[in-house]
Amino acid sequence: MYKKSLHWFRRDLRLTDNRALSSAFEKSKCVLLCFIFDTHILNRLKNKKDARVEFILNSLKFISKQLKQKKSKLFILNGKPELLIPEICKKFHLSAVFTNEDYECYAKKRDQKVKKILKSQNIHFHSFKDHVIFGSEVLKEDGSAYRVFTPYKKAWLNKLNPSEDLKIHNSDLNKLFPIKSKNWELKDLGFKKTDLFLLTGEKEAQKQLKKFSRSIHKYHQNRDYPYRCKNSHLSVHLRFGTLSIRSCVRMALKKKSPGSESWLSELIWREFYSMILDQFPHIEKQAFKKKYQNIKWHHNEKWFQAWCRGQTGFPIVDAGMRQLNQTGFMPNRLRMITASFLVKDLLIDWRKGERYFADKLLDFDLASNNGGWQWCAGTGCDAQPYFRIFNPITQSQKFDPQGKYIKNWVKELRNLDVKKIHFPKKYQKELPLQLGKDYPLPLVDHKTQRQKIIKKFKRSG
Repeated sequence: MYKKSLHWFRRDLRLTDNRALSSAFEKSKCVLLCFIFDTHILNRLKNKKDARVEFILNSLKFISKQLKQKKSKLFILNGKPELLIPEICKKFHLSAVFTNEDYECYAKKRDQKVKKILKSQNIHFHSFKDHVIFGSEVLKEDGSAYRVFTPYKKAWLNKLNPSEDLKIHNSDLNKLFPIKSKNWELKDLGFKKTDLFLLTGEKEAQKQLKKFSRSIHKYHQNRDYPYRCKNSHLSVHLRFGTLSIRSCVRMALKKKSPGSESWLSELIWREFYSMILDQFPHIEKQAFKKKYQNIKWHHNEKWFQAWCRGQTGFPIVDAGMRQLNQTGFMPNRLRMITASFLVKDLLIDWRKGERYFADKLLDFDLASNNGGWQWCAGTGCDAQPYFRIFNPITQSQKFDPQGKYIKNWVKELRNLDVKKIHFPKKYQKELPLQLGKDYPLPLVDHKTQRQKIIKKFKRSG
């Protein structure tokens, strides 16, 4: 039993069902709770109206509000964790640090530095699996990592023991360290408030989970149709840990429907990509399939900027990109369509698109973002074969048949009928607008670009 210890919040911004936090209270007489705005991460954010920083700060304020009822507060600092964590331990005479694991490359290196420094000061460092149900424990019989999702999913489900793996980890908040701390605002971090309406904090996450549970039985029917807006909208809460992954899996198993099975499969995809990043860290900067590492991509900055702005002349692609730019969100089907278009129609390096999504997505998660982009590009594990290429027009017709999603985000086309809205160029003489002036002409011809990208992959493979 430690006399005093520290719980270090990172991607687990909640007080309930938190493994490291629960263990800290269980093994300590008194616990100090802290969060550090890591300047290594913040300094890389060019947009000073980054909604993710606002989401984090608002979620921390919610935690502080809860702690205030216990006559305590969340200790928040801004700087380098490898320097600040040892300083906090020394200042408050703490014997141990409890935290939840992070599987990103930078985070693992950072934690090793912190652990090494703490060890030299005889301070214990305890880390726990909380961001996922299984880290890299789901392996083949020979001990190697899975590279294909379906057998991984089967092994994941076979390994799952709900009574043990999904149990709730409660915390005794009566053991809080009484402390006073500065009230932080965005301006203190060098950031500004956004115009987005953000449902932040643990309470809102739980409300959204409950709301989604009422419609999850139809998830498999709705998930690919963006105009229905029937996604879970929980990805940002899982990203920052305002909701535990265990609560999501518990709900999915309880509902027992084709929709809940489909959503559970998506949660397992999340774990699969987390495992891939942990086991194959080279994917952060390189292709998973190394034979595709040296593809000669097309470096057309004008085309790339048109894609970023939602000005490609392909309505479904433009709608997705404009939603991303305005809200920080994009449905999964649109992520696949826009990513495929950048790589296989514009022939631009998937890493440029991955970085753009990393800057814009409110729910950005390195493992899932990288996995999704490499899947679309055909360079990743269990990826879509390079010769299977989304046709943006048929994708639009299939998943936005009435053009409702397009009309919502591409206002120039809101007066077009269903027949014309998916590919206006085909009917440009009949349109109530001028292509090239009121709305862009298509950047490329899909059929021509399809043959070009296939040749590039064949030469590389």
